[in-house]
Amino acid sequence: MSNGLSRRDFLQRSAAAGAGVLLIGTTEMLLTTPTAAAAPQQVGYGALIPDPNKRLALPEGFKYTIVTQAGVTKLDTGQPTPRNHDGTGAFRSRGGGTVLVNNHEIRDPFGTELSVPHLDGLTYDAGAAGGCTVIEADRDGGRRSEYVGIAGTATNCAGGVTPWNTWLTCEEIDALAGVDGFQKDHGYVFEVDPFDRGANKDPKPIKALGRFEHEAVVVDPHRGDLYLTEDAASPNGLLYRWKAPKGFRTRTGCLQRLGPTEGVLAAMKATDGAGVYVDDLSRATKVGTTYKIEWVPVPDRDGRTTATRKQFAAAGDVTRARKLEGAWWGGQGAFIVCSFARAESPVVHDGQVWFYDPRRSTLTLRLLLAKNPDPPADGAFDGPDNITVSPYGGVILAEDGEGIQHLVGATDSGATFPVARNDFTDATKNVEFTGPVYSPDKKILFANIQEPGYMFAITGPWRRQR
Repeated sequence: MSNGLSRRDFLQRSAAAGAGVLLIGTTEMLLTTPTAAAAPQQVGYGALIPDPNKRLALPEGFKYTIVTQAGVTKLDTGQPTPRNHDGTGAFRSRGGGTVLVNNHEIRDPFGTELSVPHLDGLTYDAGAAGGCTVIEADRDGGRRSEYVGIAGTATNCAGGVTPWNTWLTCEEIDALAGVDGFQKDHGYVFEVDPFDRGANKDPKPIKALGRFEHEAVVVDPHRGDLYLTEDAASPNGLLYRWKAPKGFRTRTGCLQRLGPTEGVLAAMKATDGAGVYVDDLSRATKVGTTYKIEWVPVPDRDGRTTATRKQFAAAGDVTRARKLEGAWWGGQGAFIVCSFARAESPVVHDGQVWFYDPRRSTLTLRLLLAKNPDPPADGAFDGPDNITVSPYGGVILAEDGEGIQHLVGATDSGATFPVARNDFTDATKNVEFTGPVYSPDKKILFANIQEPGYMFAITGPWRRQR
């Protein structure tokens, strides 16, 4: 399909092939069609060429420009671009080009270096340093304007775009007022409008979506439900669904009008094909593994006395996963990333990508990265984090693992290939990629390196990956 992943191909091909496969970062075809004798095919764009400027290594024919750089580029109000670039949403500019909303994952109290500036009417908490900036870029990815979308939030990690063209920014923190210099509670989802600056005035959390260590969120454009990931440990985090109340319509302002307890916030519980309860998603060791999903209501979604994930204490209540990270809507469902699993999980792995089908209430394992035996060596991938569905087939993953960091492509049929590599040799070396997202015209892949904070516009001979 032209505007996203071929759900039918991606979901059914591995099941038809049978046993599934571990993806370990090679550029070979690792999952074939049902005809076992099918020959491997070349995927990706070829080898990465070292960057003489020590920033990004890209395939031949590709190039990058810097859109924003923390402390170097300037906001329209004169302050420097804030640090710690993370999740990013892209929207079609009304005048041509792209409008981007960029999270700044800053956990420190306000006053720390390169905080998101506190502007009148745009600041939620005077004690918090995170937030979002809005960047207007031309058709070539050049920065035309940059300004604050929201300030005074904390640890703005990932988020998600909405069908009504806004950005939901997620706080990956669980902190009450009076802690660490915060004057208000944190752990919420906020909405940023990239086109209407007035809509961002007097920011308020969307309390109906719960208070916990939010990572990412996707909106089901057909049903109005939202799926939210939680990056947490001790115990491992949960995948949540917010079920829209009767009469809810996905349109501008719909989330802002919700009361704090409207809809139903529930956590995922998975069972296997035999009806056996699954305690943790790391149990799945074969691509194509499919679980039946039910949703268990959260008793107290604001989690003021007991964190939401800790409200399920009985064995068999919910299904957990370590490092539930990126999420993106594609085709008829949601892609969900588990970055890695270690000693806190039943089975060790270096990354999973799942697909949730709301029509069937099933969760299917699409990609599985085996434990990377040598992270400092280039070649294998580990620790996928942010995700976006590619208009050229498959997905793009931002690597947040150990050692060398990449942007990674994964095809519909299960092959992985490098798109970019962090080639910095200073303190930015081995810092994670974040926020990959294509421009609406499909010509530019915007992506960030988190610290100190760079946004890049990558262009080149993009082509359909089969």
